[in-house]
Amino acid sequence: MHAGNMNRTILVMAGLWGMTLSLALAQSSPKVQWASKVLGVSSEFINLDKPQSNQYRGNQVIGKPNKLPAVGQSQCAWSPKSPENPLGEWIKVGFDEPMPIEQVVVAENYNPGAITQILVYDLDDKEHLVYKNFNVGPLSVEGRMFPIFVKTDFMIQAVKVVLSTSKVPGFNQIDAIGISDSKTPVEATINLATDLDLKSKPENLGSSINSPHQEIAPMVTPDGKMIFFTRSNHPQNVGGPDKQDVWYAEIKPDGSFSEARNIGEPINTPHHNSSFSISPDGNSMLLNNYYNPDGSLEQGLSVTKRLSQNRWATPQKVLIQNYYNRDKYSEFCLSQDGKILLMTVQRNDTFGGKDMYFSRLQGDGSWSTPENLGPVVNTAASETSPFLASDGKTLYYSTSGLSGYGSNDIFVTRRLDESWKRWSEPQNLGPTINTPQWEAYFSISAKADFAYYTSYANSVGESDIFRVRLSEENKPDPVVLILGNVYNAKTREPISASIIYELLPGGENAGNASSNPQTGEYKIVLPLDKIYAILAEAPGYIPEEENIDLTGKTTYEEIRKDLYLVPIEEGARVRLRNIFFERTKFNLLPESFPELNRLIKTLKDNPNMVIRLEGHTEVFGKPKDQMELGYNRVKAVKTYLINQGSINPDRIKLKSYGGTRPLSRELTEEARALNRRVEINILKNNGAGVWRLCPQLGTGSHRTCRPQRALHPTVIWRCLFGNGPFPRRKMATYSYCRR
Repeated sequence: MHAGNMNRTILVMAGLWGMTLSLALAQSSPKVQWASKVLGVSSEFINLDKPQSNQYRGNQVIGKPNKLPAVGQSQCAWSPKSPENPLGEWIKVGFDEPMPIEQVVVAENYNPGAITQILVYDLDDKEHLVYKNFNVGPLSVEGRMFPIFVKTDFMIQAVKVVLSTSKVPGFNQIDAIGISDSKTPVEATINLATDLDLKSKPENLGSSINSPHQEIAPMVTPDGKMIFFTRSNHPQNVGGPDKQDVWYAEIKPDGSFSEARNIGEPINTPHHNSSFSISPDGNSMLLNNYYNPDGSLEQGLSVTKRLSQNRWATPQKVLIQNYYNRDKYSEFCLSQDGKILLMTVQRNDTFGGKDMYFSRLQGDGSWSTPENLGPVVNTAASETSPFLASDGKTLYYSTSGLSGYGSNDIFVTRRLDESWKRWSEPQNLGPTINTPQWEAYFSISAKADFAYYTSYANSVGESDIFRVRLSEENKPDPVVLILGNVYNAKTREPISASIIYELLPGGENAGNASSNPQTGEYKIVLPLDKIYAILAEAPGYIPEEENIDLTGKTTYEEIRKDLYLVPIEEGARVRLRNIFFERTKFNLLPESFPELNRLIKTLKDNPNMVIRLEGHTEVFGKPKDQMELGYNRVKAVKTYLINQGSINPDRIKLKSYGGTRPLSRELTEEARALNRRVEINILKNNGAGVWRLCPQLGTGSHRTCRPQRALHPTVIWRCLFGNGPFPRRKMATYSYCRR
């Protein structure tokens, strides 16, 4: 008899069959099966606020327990429609593999004691009563795993559980129903992450960050030098103490924090404001809601760009195709490469409350229609606070829909392929982090030395931000942080530039970033074991590219790469760093095509630019042969530009220096490779591409214009007016200024 039911009469009907299982059916290890389908149910509770969801439905008993060993109400358990149905309630479930049993177990996660009968069904669907309770009533426990030991010599394919709900006041919930071929009581377990030997106990971030008010949603920048978070009910919030704002603080080299400061307008408004993701370069941040021009907010997502160290641009709407959310809350997370947007929203195909979805970045800058991550990670409860680690595949999130220690626990799962719909079984991060209270909003820097999260346990105020030092086994896959500045190669002044990084040799885009408009600083995070090209682009400059070879690296590292952009002007010279030939030959290798395609774009963007391709070789070898090799290589480059880009041949001159201008005379392979290069010398660049109409003068009424001659500061243009096939011609003079 169960300990919680000592004073009741229990009828176990197993003796009716009394046969011992044969040795042929005996198994070396216990086998437990959880219900795989619902064959019938008397009624289901329907949440009228979310009628399309699966919450509280009969199918919530399928699979292993989603609540126990914790007890209490759960949206991931079956609840009958009425708390006190005088006719009783029942649910019948089936199993994938019929088998002889020695145990039926029912996971009663909330308000147990209403079970009055348990019946099993053989392969002919014949019903056998194995448990009957003549004294149904409330128990002293909030929930339990309730085993019934019964030995059968025939296959069991289904189980029916009957409840007398009128005798146990309030809603009754069943989390799971299982069968076992062992007398060992089946227990509910938590799927723990392996090697949970955390290096430190959770540390409250202290009074610099936490206050008597609510602090949630910490976001630590990938370089681990700054933390952003959301603070509610603080008297210094822009909207007043009843609103929430975005705050931030610096993380000092010794791990301590500066005093948190309100990030201010335009991010914080008189309404509720909160932040989600910050890009690796620290120059873009995702914000909750659309910021309307009239100052109001509406449900959605916005992005803001950094203007200076402590100034941010007016948030702009992020366009997500077919976006809607039936829940009043939502969270977002941007992948480190800027190509995947994760979100928690409630939609028509949601499994319960909020589910995790993903969108892909489109060519026009919008995001694709959200797609559900699937039932492995999503439950009938609400999933919240997704955080995708720097490796692009380790996902942390919080939910009450999986077995844990309390209200909401933090789990980790890993992406198994590029579909973004196949994930490993989520693992609970364990009792060091998860408590009987509410934990969420996990965040890790690229270095992954500390994990930051929000908890209500042991908090100074309503909720606080904590951090814990992770062991190596608990960290995401290591990455490399690339950081540096973008400069004008001529003046050494910082430049605001677009940063593009690509996979070599194919040239597939691996992500995008931008440099700080004031300092030229940029940061990107790259997964290991690949070769990358990092490209900086800015109007009026020739793109600059650097290669990063991360093959063979196995640990986190920070690599500095400053990028110098050469202005597009006469006499400027720049090296094409990713032009490759076979040794001693002049056949272009495919790895060269991405850089040559960018050169084609530069030539088209500057239609009056004339260049000279200059070929250089190693210093070793016959001078005549080296001179000829250098010429043939730049000729091959010119041929590619003409054939692939339709560039006028007259705009491309050729010259070979052979081995007469080496960058190094060392004998190493690195030095010899440095000398094998192609350089561009800009011979001419007049008119279009250098000049543009001054903004204060407007654009004029002309349709198309062609430059006649370039002077400073005046350019005379021949402008075509009208829409007909023979437009009138008119001379006009506009004042122009440099781009």
